[in-house]
Amino acid sequence: MALPSLSLPKRWQPASVWLLYVVGLLPAAWTFYLGATDQLGADPVKTFELFLGLWAIRFLILTLAVSPARDLLGWNYLRYRRALGLLCFYYVAMHFAVYMVLDQALDVSAVVDDVLKRPFIMFGMAGLVLLVPLAVTSNNLSIRKMGSNWIWLHKLVYIVAACGAVHFALSTKLLDLEQYVYVGLILLLILYRSYRPIARSRKRGQGRRGAGTRAASAAG
Repeated sequence: MALPSLSLPKRWQPASVWLLYVVGLLPAAWTFYLGATDQLGADPVKTFELFLGLWAIRFLILTLAVSPARDLLGWNYLRYRRALGLLCFYYVAMHFAVYMVLDQALDVSAVVDDVLKRPFIMFGMAGLVLLVPLAVTSNNLSIRKMGSNWIWLHKLVYIVAACGAVHFALSTKLLDLEQYVYVGLILLLILYRSYRPIARSRKRGQGRRGAGTRAASAAG
């Protein structure tokens, strides 16, 4: 049984997508203001960097959760999945920009050394690199031109999610409750979305066998 969900009239749906972008970027804008006015504590750069990374993880989880929410709860928010995915990319890009510009002062050799010495940085960089083609092709023109290749390309989201989970888990020496919850959610969503095509294939196979059995019974 599907649970009730918020459904807007069709004429309001495009505006609601743009509103999602605005609301989604508000945390970054507000925290930037706090940093600019010296209200982020003793290490504002690190605080801002971690804050952006945390929101990237949150939007990643929301993006992965759209299909399971529709399948399991009947909540159809597919129209917002692209916006959620792009918001995830924006926060990852801002997280990287703060690390690169404010933390490492554009010292490329220091960044390369950091990547080679610290595994969690390596996984984070890998996730960012794989996320770029997904963000660039998140538009209707790319979908039309790429056809089925677009679907295969966007399966990279599973690898991006895995890299994000590892990066987030290894970013501290000890995991706190929030990290356990977010990493656990990412792993569950990856497993669900990976199993979903298998479940659909089995269901179609059972349907064909059932139809064949009924046809044989009718013929008999």
